Amino acid sequence: MNENPNESQPPPPGEQKAKKYAGNVALAMELPFTIVGAVVLGGLLGFFLDHWLHTKVVFTLLLGGVGFAAGLKEVLRRLG
Repeated sequence: MNENPNESQPPPPGEQKAKKYAGNVALAMELPFTIVGAVVLGGLLGFFLDHWLHTKVVFTLLLGGVGFAAGLKEVLRRLG
C-alpha cells in the first residue's frame, strides 16, 4: 500500500491554483525592480564613465536609455 500521497496523485486543484496565484504575485512584485535596477545600473555606469572621461551627461543618458531598453526587454521576456 502506498502511504505517500505525493506519489502518482496530482495535487488538489485548490493547491494548484494557489501556487499559480503566488507565482504571479511574485512575478508582479519583481518586474518593477527589474526595470528600475537596469536603468539605475546603466545610469551609474554612464555617470562614472562621464566622470572618468570628463564629459557632460552624454554617457549617463545613453547608458540609462540602454538600461531602460534592456529592462523592458527582460520584462517582456518574462511575461511572454
